[in-house]
Amino acid sequence: MASWRLAAGPGPGAPPRALPLVGLGLATVAASAAAVALAYGAPEVYQRELRLVLLGWTTVPFVVAGMIAWRRRPDSRFGPLLIGAGLITPVSTLQWSDQPLLNTVGQLCDLLLPAVWLHVFLAYPTGRVTGTRRLIVLAGYAAAIVLQVLVLVLGGFDERHLLAVASRPELAESVQNVQLLALAGLCLVGVVALVRRARAAGRAPRRRVALLVDSFGAALVMVAALLVAGAFQLPGFEILRLATFGVVGLAPVAFLLGLLDARLARSGVADMVVRLTSEPAPDLRELISGALRDGSLAVAYWLPEHGGWADADGAPVSLPGPGDDRGVTVVEQHGEPLATLLYHPSLREEPELVAAVSAAAAIALDNGRLQAELRARLQDLRGSRARLLVAAQEERRRLERDLHDGAQQRLIALSLELGLLESSLNGDADARHRLAHARHEVTVSMRELRDIARGLHPAVVSGHGLAVALESVAARTAIPLELRVDGLPRLPEPVEVAAYYVVCESLANTGKHAGARSAVVEARLAGGVLVVEVTDDGIGGADPGRGSGLRGLADRVEALDGRLRVGTAPGGGTWVRAEIPVDQKPAPWPAGPPPSRPAGPLPSSSP
Repeated sequence: MASWRLAAGPGPGAPPRALPLVGLGLATVAASAAAVALAYGAPEVYQRELRLVLLGWTTVPFVVAGMIAWRRRPDSRFGPLLIGAGLITPVSTLQWSDQPLLNTVGQLCDLLLPAVWLHVFLAYPTGRVTGTRRLIVLAGYAAAIVLQVLVLVLGGFDERHLLAVASRPELAESVQNVQLLALAGLCLVGVVALVRRARAAGRAPRRRVALLVDSFGAALVMVAALLVAGAFQLPGFEILRLATFGVVGLAPVAFLLGLLDARLARSGVADMVVRLTSEPAPDLRELISGALRDGSLAVAYWLPEHGGWADADGAPVSLPGPGDDRGVTVVEQHGEPLATLLYHPSLREEPELVAAVSAAAAIALDNGRLQAELRARLQDLRGSRARLLVAAQEERRRLERDLHDGAQQRLIALSLELGLLESSLNGDADARHRLAHARHEVTVSMRELRDIARGLHPAVVSGHGLAVALESVAARTAIPLELRVDGLPRLPEPVEVAAYYVVCESLANTGKHAGARSAVVEARLAGGVLVVEVTDDGIGGADPGRGSGLRGLADRVEALDGRLRVGTAPGGGTWVRAEIPVDQKPAPWPAGPPPSRPAGPLPSSSP
């Protein structure tokens, strides 16, 4: 069996051992127990039971979600960040202690919670913040720590800490109001950053991703409202705090539900395997898209002969560049690229799911690549036929021009010279008769030469279009001809020339073989396709396989990706129908030798 490897960037690191996780669990229990002890040891704590409930709600879900995320994705910073956000809450309760050092630490962390939550929400899902989001997070920590130190230096509102240098409660309150409003503004800016990132990434393939991001935004809005209410001492502050902490605690719960949804999604790979083995020709993109639940998924195949990527139809495909957030996973066979999956950015945080789907579809991807290569060769063949047709047409044009400008002009000059010579022979009747006969032969030769030139390249088509050219054909036809070309616009010259030859050859067969008394020629444009029909009332029986004329017409039409059909009408007579696309442009493949690897860096599917 072929060995398959996913070239999607570095894989997950080794999972953390159980001992650190157990230690974190014990640390969480110890911190929570210490917070409970402090709450009951400090009688001045307002609404003790309610605050302890909020403490547990904003501690346990964050730590549990962080431990699971760290275990599942050791190389991501998001798990440790969730754990830190959970543990900072009991640390902030140290301000209830009478011990000066513990009290100082607790007060320093009093407003660190909004900054940490802002960091968590903006860092999802990798745990890293870049660009504007990094500036927002740094500003949040600066406002939470630097301004809090300044508040404590000015005395603050609790004299048990160690940082008091002066006792300026009014100034400390003003600084704290600035701190609260600054953090509120940064939270709202964070909401804007979340919205912009969501719009740039596009609609998430699963509702749970959108629900998670929505919970982050709602939590930041609630935190901003709570901070503003604290700065202006608005009524209902305690109710708003209860609601805010409740919404913030929902964020890790939504994250855990997302992990469960991802696990259920991986179980759906079995359904895809069943369909791959039971259906004779499954739609591979549809199966992978269904397993990943990503309607935007695209599959590109590596075609070594063309040195590029192609879709299932063999058309060239360009992979996303380094600045594109779209996820990319390259499936390899024996160290060489086989196919690429292009999917929604949110799926980059589920490499296990993408890996399982890719591995399950590996053999089918190999078959799909072979089919894509076959279709690409067909496109190359069509393009080659079209180029040969254009080259032949250019050669015909050159020959027609040479005949017109060379032999025909010399014959005209010879006819004029013979006319002058004839007029100078007044007394020799026999010589005059011979010269007249020679001029007649020159005239016949010129007529035949014009017919040959017209057959080589219909200049009237190039100069005036198909409609005018067909009118000239109708004027020369020996049998009565009804022409229907009203409203026909100018079309690409290869299309018009092919249609012109279809009409001329069909009418020639009508006169030579069908014994027809009349014919009808119709040319119309329907949905981007030129339809040319020639019918007659002759004996019928035309067969494109028995003669070179109709076979040549079929080759000419098919070279333009068209179709030529010939048949006999029920009441007698022959009909010829050509359908030629007017916008056929075969997609070119990039020139140059094919690289052994995909050119350019590929975005990693790992966080």
